[in-house]
Amino acid sequence: MDLGIKNQTFLVGGCTAGFGKATTEALIKEGAKVIGVARKQEGLFELQKKYKKSFIPLAGNITSSETINAAVTLAKQQNIDGVLMNAGGPPAMSFEETRLSDWDEAYRNLLRWKVELTHKLLPHFKSKQYGRFVFIESSSVKQPIENLVLSTSLRLSVVGMMKTISQEVSGQNINFNMIAPGSHDTSAINRLIEKKSQITGEDFEIVKQGFLESIPAKQFGNPMHLGSLASWLLSPMAEFVTGQVYALEGGAVKSTL
Repeated sequence: MDLGIKNQTFLVGGCTAGFGKATTEALIKEGAKVIGVARKQEGLFELQKKYKKSFIPLAGNITSSETINAAVTLAKQQNIDGVLMNAGGPPAMSFEETRLSDWDEAYRNLLRWKVELTHKLLPHFKSKQYGRFVFIESSSVKQPIENLVLSTSLRLSVVGMMKTISQEVSGQNINFNMIAPGSHDTSAINRLIEKKSQITGEDFEIVKQGFLESIPAKQFGNPMHLGSLASWLLSPMAEFVTGQVYALEGGAVKSTL
């Protein structure tokens, strides 16, 4: 399927691993250009070497104002058409394990930077009367996941922000949507498995098998398939889709909403 994004440009956070890398590669395969943000220069170099002029690297932590300002400058220079809001999550913890400092850090890493980046990019999209925002969060916004109290709480705040802005800018061809992945074959699922292994004292592989058995699909998700959905949501094909949360979780979420 031709997504109609050939020669369009996108800003992608966390582009060297997991969902960010999967989306970066899916976009470029459709003929788009990507400004990729990541902390590890080695991963950025590999993507630039592979995709050459289709990939513009930006080394830095996307949750910091310094990197956000650099990304916005590049984004405007390249007249970007959409942005993938994506970065790592907080450590797995139960509520009683958390301290107030953990909540402050989770706010900075899960919500604050997305507010700042959205504030700074929205005028650009409004001026061109076109834009796509896609947030990568977690299926915990649909159904809480054990030991993810920090992630669940702050990501629900992102849902509230995303839904509200989608209404405020409706009718301007600027769409806001979210993907809420469940257990995928990424490093994030391994952190959850390790956490539960520590709590229960069970072997990592036994806990991993338990995770698989809890998923009706009996498999972990493929990040590349999520990247394909993200690319579609970032494309003109998604013109009639805004304010939506897409849970990709193999049937694990029991909610009807």
